Amino acid sequence: MTYDDDVRLLAALASNLDSGFERMVCAHQRRVYGLALRLSTSPQDAEEIAQDTFVRAYRALSGYGKDQIRALALRAWLYRIALNVFHNRIRVRRVPTSPLEMDDGDGPALRIEDGDPRTRPEQMLIAGETRRELAALIAALPRHLRVALVLRHVEGLGYAEIAALLDAPVGTVKAHVHRGAKLLRTALETRNREEAKVEALR
Repeated sequence: MTYDDDVRLLAALASNLDSGFERMVCAHQRRVYGLALRLSTSPQDAEEIAQDTFVRAYRALSGYGKDQIRALALRAWLYRIALNVFHNRIRVRRVPTSPLEMDDGDGPALRIEDGDPRTRPEQMLIAGETRRELAALIAALPRHLRVALVLRHVEGLGYAEIAALLDAPVGTVKAHVHRGAKLLRTALETRNREEAKVEALR
């Protein structure tokens, strides 16, 4: 989806909410589900989060004026709703940390731009590792670091966009992304050392 695509969707929503909303869901459901899946680590939870996100979005849009709808930053707006749904769900119960698929065919692969190239996630994938293994490591990160890391390196949002979504200072967001990347690299290094030891014993 491009900015122009979203502009057309917003115009359609402002003109006719019901038909425009159906188009919006078709255009953004994979991205919203993908974000929910990466954060919740559960396909069932992700599906429920995505459904709840669009229900809340429809209710909100029903109360907006046409100019207010046209002025929305659509993807960021949907992500904010999805993040709120996710946070509300984990307040009432512990989210399981089972592995998830990182590649749902939509959005860029995870990129960590600093650190030892041998332990960068993209290098791990090139080396033949599965996305499920990488996803399991991401799922084990503290929630606030996981959220920042996914928004930055999977969804490709800028720091200012993430700060607005999370209602946090840009400096805090950068620190969370850096810390998450560092923990992820450490986990990759540990796993690689353990695999090397096992290979040496064969």
